Amino acid sequence: MIRTMKEILIGCILMFTLVSCTPQNINKLNDEPLQNITFEKPVIYLYPQEKTKINIELEFDGELTFTYPEYKNSWQVIADPNGNIYTEDGKEYSYLFWEGRSDYSWEINEGFVVEGSNTVEFLQNTLEEMGLIPKEYNDFIVYWAPLMQENKYNLIHFAGEEYEALAKLSIEPKPDEILRVFMVYQALEEPVTVKKQQLKPFERKGFTVIEWGGAMIGH
Repeated sequence: MIRTMKEILIGCILMFTLVSCTPQNINKLNDEPLQNITFEKPVIYLYPQEKTKINIELEFDGELTFTYPEYKNSWQVIADPNGNIYTEDGKEYSYLFWEGRSDYSWEINEGFVVEGSNTVEFLQNTLEEMGLIPKEYNDFIVYWAPLMQENKYNLIHFAGEEYEALAKLSIEPKPDEILRVFMVYQALEEPVTVKKQQLKPFERKGFTVIEWGGAMIGH
């Protein structure tokens, strides 16, 4: 009887260990209910071919919590080819900043599972592959890496059309090329199995607009 009880106990311990060590299925994470998500630090860089007066309108499906310079139905600015931006009062900016909150439930079916300690290297390589230049991806990394690198793992997804539908940009004159990089990530205690996301290369030509931002989910 004692032997039988020991066998049962050992069996339970082994079963618990296997369950704990097996990567989670991504479907369990996608069962999260609707969340009030902060869209953090989307910043917009403008690179016209010559000094140009530009009007930018943002239609966000949520509440804007902060903008800089202040957003008043639109941003009306003048931009130089080097990316410097000037408002009508002559003040200079490196980019346009907005932040907001929205009730949404992200469903991640593809992405990357990255150890927290590998966050910086992953972001450097991936953001460069996506088309950001050092000035842009360094700004991205110094904001996001401190929030992510202490996690054991991060599930990372770069949202495309889904994000653009939530935060629509209307820009006049119309840019020749626009790249909007929005990272959605979730901190994990254990890795999950997920299909690797295929990222599209980006070529800058003519009047180019670049935006990056992100959101943490599952907290």
